[in-house]
Amino acid sequence: MEKNAPQNSDKVRLDKWLWAARFYKTRNLAKQFIEGGKVHYNGQRTKPSRFVEVDALITLRQGHTEKTVQVLALEEKRKSAPEAQALYQETDESIAKREKETALRKSMGAAAFIIDHKPNKKERRQISRLKSDIFE
Repeated sequence: MEKNAPQNSDKVRLDKWLWAARFYKTRNLAKQFIEGGKVHYNGQRTKPSRFVEVDALITLRQGHTEKTVQVLALEEKRKSAPEAQALYQETDESIAKREKETALRKSMGAAAFIIDHKPNKKERRQISRLKSDIFE
């Protein structure tokens, strides 16, 4: 088998597909997210070297949002954004869930998620009380 022979187009690694579909800027970032358990292939944790198949479901977390996409096509080269969006389709349940979570975050206000300092003694006590109330 020659080194310069074109690869089989029906076999694309998961990290390469996520990079080509523009979910992550680099393959290394895609690999880190997969190894960190942020990406699931058909409901299971997987390795970056896993070959992607058409009609597979991929669940991935990006920041606060979690998306579930169905693979429509395979590609191992990164192309323009419109071409990359043709590689997958987000499920209806995923879209509804994301919109619901976004509305919830907006209703809570942005200040609820911003922490600009280390908690002081009083705040640590409040956190401790809150944790003990929740977990007891």
